[in-house]
Amino acid sequence: MLVVETIAKIRRAHFIDGKPIKQICRELRVSRNTVRKVIRSGATEFSYDRTTQPRPKIDPWRSELDAMLAENARRPKRERLTLVRIYEELRNRGYGGGYDAVRRYAANWSKATQEASASAYVPLSFDPGEAYQFDWSHEIVLIDGVTTTVKVAHVRLCHSRMPYVRAYPRETQEMVFDAHDKAFAFFGGACARGIYDNMKTAVDTIFVGKDRAYNRRFQ
Repeated sequence: MLVVETIAKIRRAHFIDGKPIKQICRELRVSRNTVRKVIRSGATEFSYDRTTQPRPKIDPWRSELDAMLAENARRPKRERLTLVRIYEELRNRGYGGGYDAVRRYAANWSKATQEASASAYVPLSFDPGEAYQFDWSHEIVLIDGVTTTVKVAHVRLCHSRMPYVRAYPRETQEMVFDAHDKAFAFFGGACARGIYDNMKTAVDTIFVGKDRAYNRRFQ
């Protein structure tokens, strides 16, 4: 893309200084077609928009690279390969292109995957009093000058998103029951159902799908 400053230099050199096109091309390091285009038109800005990005070397490897990127994305974060490792693996399979082409393709693949996931997201809606969510978090606090890790129970109403938070020394079942009792007293009542994240104090066994074996005491 030609910048405004270069266009102004071409016009000044031709119309004011009277320099020939050949000399302008040599001094400004631009092509003759570019100089002629600037001189013959009254435009002050030119841009070139490429409709398609040619990938002559990576195109035959797209399906294989897609599979490698998808498999890598499914791995735990600590086990994921870097793009350099993926590029080296692709080279071992016969790919003859450069690393930059793989990097650009991987960036576009990641962006397209994220957009597809975002478009498939369905926001949840709840009626008042229908449900609450319960979960734990670990927080580091300072108690009497001593750094201590505490377990924080979070109870949140799904409709209004109103939270109730209470800290405990452990995540035992007694603490779970106490957090529920205090939260229901705070909210002034209980919801029709609760939503939990398979915590051990509530779920003994996770089966296929949504089937669970709940802790008898909790249930």
